[in-house]
Order: sequence, then C-alpha cells, then structure tokens
Amino acid sequence: MPAKLIAALAAALVVAAPAAAAGGSMPLVTQGKHLYGRYCISCHALAGTTTPKTVGAGPLRQQHQQQIVAPSLQGVGALAADFYLRTGYMPLQRVGLQPRRSRVLFSERQIRALTAYVASLGPGPPIPHPHPERGSLSEGMALFTRNCAGCHQVAAEGGYVTGAVPPPLEDATATQIAEAVRIGPYVMPRFSKKAISDAELDSIVRYVEYTKHPDDRGGWALGHLGPVPEGLVTFFVAMAALVFTCVVVGRRFERG
Repeated sequence: MPAKLIAALAAALVVAAPAAAAGGSMPLVTQGKHLYGRYCISCHALAGTTTPKTVGAGPLRQQHQQQIVAPSLQGVGALAADFYLRTGYMPLQRVGLQPRRSRVLFSERQIRALTAYVASLGPGPPIPHPHPERGSLSEGMALFTRNCAGCHQVAAEGGYVTGAVPPPLEDATATQIAEAVRIGPYVMPRFSKKAISDAELDSIVRYVEYTKHPDDRGGWALGHLGPVPEGLVTFFVAMAALVFTCVVVGRRFERG
C-alpha cells in the first residue's frame, strides 16, 4: 500500500475518533430531542405544542391514522416525563387508551434524555424526592383513606371506577407514588402542595410502602384484597351461622 494512502487513512482515523467520542457524549437534551422526534412527535407535535389533528402511526403504536388531542408537554417539567416513561405508560399503542403499567421500553439513559428534553420545553415541576422514613404511618393511612382509598381501596390493591381501572400500587416506587399524586394521571385528581403538603405526602408514601408487606399477625389476610373479600367472607359466614341457627331452633320447636 502506498505510503501516501496509509498517511491519509491515519489522518482520517485521527479526525473520526473525536467525532465518535462527541457522538457518544451527546448532551442529554440533544439525545432526548432525537428520541422525541422518533417516538413522541407523532402525537405531541413539534416541541410538545399539541393541537387537534390527524396523525399517522409511529414506532410502538398501532399502524393506522388517529384523530387525536394529545396533551401539550410545555410546562409539564421533568415530573410528568419521568413518571410516564418509567411506569411504561408511554408510548401508548393508540391515543384514547387508559395508560397502564407495562414493560419499560427505554434504557435508563434514554429515559433521562427524554425527561431532560421535555423539561427544556418550558418551566415545570422537577422530579420529587419523597422521604417516607420521615412520614407517619398512622397519618398516612388516614390521608390515603380520605383521598385515595375510594378508587385504590384502603389496601392499595386497585379497584374500578366509571371509565377507568385504578391500578394496584404494589409495583409503584416511592418516587412514582409522589409523582402520581402531583400529576393526577388519567382520571386521578391532581393534588397540589396546598391540598397535600410534602410532609403529608411522605406519610402517604410510607403507608403505601407498608401495604406491600403489611403485618398480618393475629388476622386473616384474605389475599390483601381489601374490604370486598372481607365483606363477602363476613356475609357468607354470617349467612351460614344464621341458617344453622334457624335449623337448630326449628328442630327444637318440632320436638316440643
């Protein structure tokens, strides 16, 4: 091989090496913008400014056009992006479906990149950092019972409401619980810091964490499904006892 050709190849490698390194160390926001353009822009539009429109199919979604009104991502901050990506709620297969916890489709770096890009679209709330160890278990149970048990049951095992299925919270991390309280995903109401303070949120998170491994000493857990099976068991036990009592009393009258 000619010496000039070898020198040219060596020079090309020297130039290419820094470029490759720069690509590997691409800023998170820039990487997130590329990922957003691939997975999110077909529903949320350019820079998250969504308007009603007909969109085509995108990666990881059903392959047909949809008439959508996806929410704007401007001002949602890192809070919403982190929650929806880490729970597998996004991307949806089809707009209009209830987001459900599923397999997370992005790597840790991709999630951080997408979160950084969405956060760059406008001022918004950061990712919360709850401290359940600082909370009160009894206060958390009272707050959860008042604000959350109507949908999720007091045992945090989920339930049914009109137009939605509140999920069980057994797989939710402390951060995801705090994020959901502040976001109000799908039909869940959003609780501001005025409605539920950070200290109260710590107590709620502590209680939800407790429901994952409750203390069942001296009781019958019934699968930790909450008041529905408890009511059914009570009903059937009471009915059986009542029928037995009626039979015994009836036989005594027959003998008399």
